[in-house]
Amino acid sequence: MKPHVRRTGAPRALQAAAANAGRSNDEVPFALRVSAAWAWRLGIVLIVGAGLIWVLSHFSLLIIPLMVAALLAGLLSPVTNWLRRNRLPGGLSVAVTIVAFLGVIIAALALVGRQLALGFRDLWGETLQGIRQVQDWLSSGPLNISAGDMDSLVNEASTTLQDNSANILSGALSVGSSAGHFAAGILLTLFALVFFLLDGRRIWEFTTGLLPRRARPAAYGAGIHGWVSMVNYVRVQVVVALIDAIGIAGGAALIGVPLALPLGVLVFLGSFVPLIGAFLTGFVAVLLALVANGPVNALIMLGIVLLVQQLESHILQPLIMGRAVSLHPLAVILAVTGGTLAAGVPGALFSVPLLAILNTVVRYIAARGWENDLAIEPDTEDDDGGDPGEPAGSAGTPNAAAAGEEQQP
Repeated sequence: MKPHVRRTGAPRALQAAAANAGRSNDEVPFALRVSAAWAWRLGIVLIVGAGLIWVLSHFSLLIIPLMVAALLAGLLSPVTNWLRRNRLPGGLSVAVTIVAFLGVIIAALALVGRQLALGFRDLWGETLQGIRQVQDWLSSGPLNISAGDMDSLVNEASTTLQDNSANILSGALSVGSSAGHFAAGILLTLFALVFFLLDGRRIWEFTTGLLPRRARPAAYGAGIHGWVSMVNYVRVQVVVALIDAIGIAGGAALIGVPLALPLGVLVFLGSFVPLIGAFLTGFVAVLLALVANGPVNALIMLGIVLLVQQLESHILQPLIMGRAVSLHPLAVILAVTGGTLAAGVPGALFSVPLLAILNTVVRYIAARGWENDLAIEPDTEDDDGGDPGEPAGSAGTPNAAAAGEEQQP
């Protein structure tokens, strides 16, 4: 006889529950289910990203100098690698590169300052004449402002300054504090730049060595390729700044504005400072035209400045930059705009390189590029032993050299 098995209603209940769940899923459209699944995941990503930005904003004095040092290292690393290939020691190569870079910047600023000072001194008589013309226009023009009215305006301005001396003093103190932070940021940038150029690859190897062993090859290769994208960005930024300087200086020379050459140098240097640099250099160009050649010439110069800047920001930079860092021109424009709205000048400066690095890293990991990447050290993929704080391989190994000179921070 077969043993008597007591049946329960549990399996039938489970089947009924599964059937009911299936029917409820069928009642929800497939597109809505997929949209909901994507929505909550994207929501979490946005929340985490916003929280990360909020946290980093409280450490801007530390984060911004490090990011500037990374950009400068991307610009100067080819010079350092060339010196190393010519048998110059690593430390001496870095020292020569940084000293030469600072020397070029200081010499360019000194040249521009001296030429502008001499030019404005030669134009001082024309400046006084222009001021007198403005005064005559104010008194005899449609405004009909007499000398007594001008004196009363000056007295009111002096009284306003005296009444708000406390606010002005507090503002001056805040400016002094900002200047101190700026000086500290410059020193931190130079300090970080030295070690990025000297031991950049070793720093990245140590960082990836803190990860689980199976994740090291992907993280190491993604970082190397992200670094190449940032180097390409810096090089293209130099080309765009050069085109901007040639356009404005050439336009100034065509319409007879003096000091066109130092003005071009000033525009080139100012192009590396988003928003503020373009405004200040454009203001200097228009002021030169106004003092030297009058208001009509100044308006023409203003049109040239606006035309060159608009072509550079909306055509040249998206097209050239997009090709260099594998980003669509629309993505470049949106990144700059969004970065400016979110973080002002730092956002405009770092938005495109960060987006380029993120794009390269995501593509590299999605394609499993580390499996056939010469930049990956053989020991990085070894599963036996090793100190996670000191991953194998260095900048001097053959495979590291095969990765290319641009991959050495």
